Amino acid sequence: MGILEGKVTVVTGAGRGIGAAAARLFAAEGARLVLAARTGTEVEALAAELRAGGAEAVAVAADITTAEGAQRPVSAALAAYGQLDAAFDNAGAGPVPAPLADRDEDTWDEVHTLNLRGTWLCLRAQLRAMVAGGRGGAIVLNTGVGALVGGFGDGTQQAAKHGLAGLVKAATADYAGHGIRTNAIAPGVARTSATEAYFAAGPGFADAVARATPLGRVAEAAEFAEAAAWLLSDRASYVTGVTLPVDGGITAVRSFA
Repeated sequence: MGILEGKVTVVTGAGRGIGAAAARLFAAEGARLVLAARTGTEVEALAAELRAGGAEAVAVAADITTAEGAQRPVSAALAAYGQLDAAFDNAGAGPVPAPLADRDEDTWDEVHTLNLRGTWLCLRAQLRAMVAGGRGGAIVLNTGVGALVGGFGDGTQQAAKHGLAGLVKAATADYAGHGIRTNAIAPGVARTSATEAYFAAGPGFADAVARATPLGRVAEAAEFAEAAAWLLSDRASYVTGVTLPVDGGITAVRSFA
């Protein structure tokens, strides 16, 4: 029996990268899935793949930057399965690196609308459903390692990601009494579609990350998914309010680098 056996679980940003890796792992661990992404064709294909392997999975096209879009995966879970037990709020994106003072207002707004406002809208919809269901639940946000450290050329996204770490604490304070655990993972760097812009903007960046990481390598997206699965499972039943680094040791040594 998998660690997510029978748990109705929403995954946002599920079309590619960490989200797709999480969907595949959660399915293998027995979750009943609702996969959401802005591009419906990607999650439709992934849901079909998982169903072919015997998993339960439905796909939803949803723009989480709107309240209606953030609600859609939750409504789909209730319609398909009658409950919501867990959610991995993974959707997010960042711009090509640039110094903070060189950012324009439109880029700032775009980054914060998706990464911070969109995640809050998802979290709000999920919390409401879990409270109404009376079953408790578990939610994991993907903050990225930018929630825990500073860095060069990424201040716009770091500000949004630090905000997500604050949401984790706020949700824990407000909803732990309802049996709802809220945590986050703070992944380091893996080769995914979301990081390709960084690699393209800075030749040798991947090698530099590997050299700066105590474990000496760039991650695989599935390694981040493993951490999220544990936090969503009952094996982490006494863990809430935590932003967990999954970064090969980067945050452990960053201040001395």
